[in-house]
Amino acid sequence: MQKHYIISTGICWHTLLTFLALSIAGGFSQAEPVVPGTGFSIPKVGDNFEDEEWSFRYNLPKSSKNLDERTRGPGGRSKNGRWYEGVKRGQPDVVRRVATPENGIPGSKGALLLRSRQTGIPRLASYQLQQDDFICNVRSRLGGALPVHQTPNFVVRVFMPPVEEWENRRGPTFAIRAAVETTNTGSRGLFSTAGSERETYWPGMFINFKNKERSRLDYDTAYLSIRSDRYGRDFKGPDITQTGWWTFGMSFTPDGQVHYYASEGVDDLTEEDHLTSQYPYGFRCERFKTFFFNVCNGDNGKTWSTPWIIDDSAVYYIEP
Repeated sequence: MQKHYIISTGICWHTLLTFLALSIAGGFSQAEPVVPGTGFSIPKVGDNFEDEEWSFRYNLPKSSKNLDERTRGPGGRSKNGRWYEGVKRGQPDVVRRVATPENGIPGSKGALLLRSRQTGIPRLASYQLQQDDFICNVRSRLGGALPVHQTPNFVVRVFMPPVEEWENRRGPTFAIRAAVETTNTGSRGLFSTAGSERETYWPGMFINFKNKERSRLDYDTAYLSIRSDRYGRDFKGPDITQTGWWTFGMSFTPDGQVHYYASEGVDDLTEEDHLTSQYPYGFRCERFKTFFFNVCNGDNGKTWSTPWIIDDSAVYYIEP
């Protein structure tokens, strides 16, 4: 398999020990992690993008509720009803089926390109980090969220382009995330509510880029960060030492933990690909609503984000 290398340094033991300590502090030992891709797949949700007629209707201008309280509905939606524009931030500027890059899933002919130039308010540059959302239509297609006693989990393949195609900016550039629910009594995590009510939160994995111009190194670097520990803090995960295809997944177990997995290549995830297990924000996850992707850039109105390609996303459950 041809790889595009970013760095080839050895293991940073200080980073590794810090990462392990943060994992343990977040409730690592309370349940056995479940490898994403375990159980029964749900045909109604996810996508392999093999339909040559796959298309997305944008319904522009897109939403930017997080910045100006405007949703500008109706939102964008894929022809097959499996994906939709995020009401909070809007969909990526480019959502297009493309030929599967080399070394993808065997037999795959189609994948999906996600890319953005204006990630903030339409036609108004913020010159700050902004992001778009691309959301899998899980909840409405299944008629509700999946309770964690069913151990819901999902997997997706992500193609990281060669380094020279990445947006030359330090910070998060892409994310693989989930929307999950808990019952918030107002006494846990970063959120505060009166009484007891359902609370949605969004754990996930961010791909971060450190360009050599900003890091003062003679090479570019990249790494994963995890959202989040039990105090709501993002923390550093493993370094990304090569581009090409990666496989990501998350699982949600009956004890309320969130389990994070990542691996180079397109092979099925295994126990060795486990990164960490957490109770993000101090919450115990009760229901899995969906998964989604963030496409990030500096929102200067001119510079395109890194071109990300996704393929073969699927949702699974164990208990019927």
